[in-house]
Amino acid sequence: MSRSRSDRSDPIVSQDVGAPEPAERVADSVTVSLSELAYERILAMLFGRELPAGAFVSQNDLVKLVGVPVAPLRDALRVLQTEGLLTIHPRSGIRFMKADFEFARNTYQFRSILERPAVRVFAETATHELLDAMIERHQRSIAELESTGFTPAIAPEIGAIDAALHFEIIGSLGNVLVGSTYRRVHNYLQLIRLDRTLTTPIVLRTLREHLVLLEACKARDADAAEAALQTHFSNALQRTLGIF
Repeated sequence: MSRSRSDRSDPIVSQDVGAPEPAERVADSVTVSLSELAYERILAMLFGRELPAGAFVSQNDLVKLVGVPVAPLRDALRVLQTEGLLTIHPRSGIRFMKADFEFARNTYQFRSILERPAVRVFAETATHELLDAMIERHQRSIAELESTGFTPAIAPEIGAIDAALHFEIIGSLGNVLVGSTYRRVHNYLQLIRLDRTLTTPIVLRTLREHLVLLEACKARDADAAEAALQTHFSNALQRTLGIF
C-alpha cells in the first residue's frame, strides 16, 4: 500500500535484470489497493467504535471483520503499528491502542510543534475569501448550537469544521512531509476523542476559540494567531482530560 511503500526503499529494477512481467505488476497493484482498503476500513471501524480501543483481536477475526485476505491485511497492520495505533503480538493477536493521559499530552505537544510555525504562515498568506468563509461557517454552527444545542445531526459538521481549519493551517506550509505527519496526528486525535463526551458548552468554547484565531489571521497578526492557537490547544487538552 502507498503508506507502507513510503517506509521501504525498493530498488529501481531495470528491464534487463528481471523486471516484473505485466501480470505481476497488476497483481502487485491489486495487493496495494487491498492493503489501502484494509487500512481505511480498520481506521473506520476503530473510530466508529466497532473495534473498541484497547481491544485484543486475532488476525483471523480481523480478516472476517475487514473483508480482505491475510496478505494485504498484514501490510495494513504493519503500517498501523508503525503509526502507533496498534501492537502486533506474533502468534497471539493484535492489541489496539487505547489513549491515556500521557498519550493525549504527547499528541497535543506534537500537534503544537507542527502547527505553531504553520499558523504564522497561514496568518500571512490565507486569502480573505477563505478566512471569511471559515468565519461564516463557524458562526452558522454557533447559531445552530445556541438554538438547538449539540445533537447527533450537527456532530459531523463540527468535526468537519475542526479538521478543515487545522488542515488548512498545516497546508499553508506546502510541505508534503509535514502534511503526511499531520494526518497521523489527526488519527491520534480521533483516538483520544473516543472517550470524550461532547456537550453544547464544550463545542461552543471550541468554535469561539477558533474564531479568535481566525480573526487574528484576518488581521494579519501572526503573533496573535500563534497565541490563540496555543491557548486553544491548552484548553482542548484540559477539556480532553475533563477539567473544563
